[in-house]
Amino acid sequence: MKENELKGKIAVVTGSSRGIGRGIAVGLGEKGATVYITGRSKGNGPLTIDETAKMVNEAGGVGVPVSVDLGDDEQIMRLYQQIESDHGRLDIHVNNAFKIPNPPVWGGKFWEHPIQVWDDQVGIGLRAAYIASVHATKLMMTSTDSLKFIVNISSSGSERYALSASYGIAKMGTDRLTRDFAVEGKEDGLCVIGLWPSQVLTEFIIESIEKGDIELDEENSETPLYTGRVIAKLATDEQRFERNGQVLTTAELAVHYDIKDERGKQPKGKRNPTLFREII
Repeated sequence: MKENELKGKIAVVTGSSRGIGRGIAVGLGEKGATVYITGRSKGNGPLTIDETAKMVNEAGGVGVPVSVDLGDDEQIMRLYQQIESDHGRLDIHVNNAFKIPNPPVWGGKFWEHPIQVWDDQVGIGLRAAYIASVHATKLMMTSTDSLKFIVNISSSGSERYALSASYGIAKMGTDRLTRDFAVEGKEDGLCVIGLWPSQVLTEFIIESIEKGDIELDEENSETPLYTGRVIAKLATDEQRFERNGQVLTTAELAVHYDIKDERGKQPKGKRNPTLFREII
């Protein structure tokens, strides 16, 4: 992929103060994109939108930190109003935000969990993605040369049990957003793709491994930037529309595009049988 291939393109990555969202923002920044970084954590700390913006700048892009509570519809709307005022366009929108309950829910019974667990995961992980996509797509449609590209970050928890019932339902709904958004946006040039990363070495996952809550998958573990580089490649791939409505794995796309992470590794992940299969 050429350097600065996304220069002049405007992107939003929700939930990008840390973890996968940060890796996606930096991956887009490596190709020169202007990236709006959203989250509630701001300031000089290491896990903040301001720190991610700095990393995007250092990678070669332009990082714009915007404090947004994705549980507040008005704040979501104002984000896209700001982008319209600043640039009058939007090219790439990544729905990544997902709230992990505190303390984390690892298994257990759904009736034993606080109802707030549902609100955290389905409310932030699914509802906010829908609301943000509405505003993002409306802005994309105002520019004839917009990339009109949406990526939804999901996981294999949408198809098999993982963590909790509320988690799986949120991820299943996210995959449904991908497929149905693609159907409804196809004739208008909207391209929507879902991504399943494998075990991603986010701050939360590393901490959970250290505590013994989960085991390290040494062969398949990925860095957040791995997903970011895959999304950047998809955004510059003129053939991406052939995958419209599909839910793919980060790892298999990385192999397809011959992408490596910052460690020089190319984790192969676990196969998703929907890869390159027509959905719509």
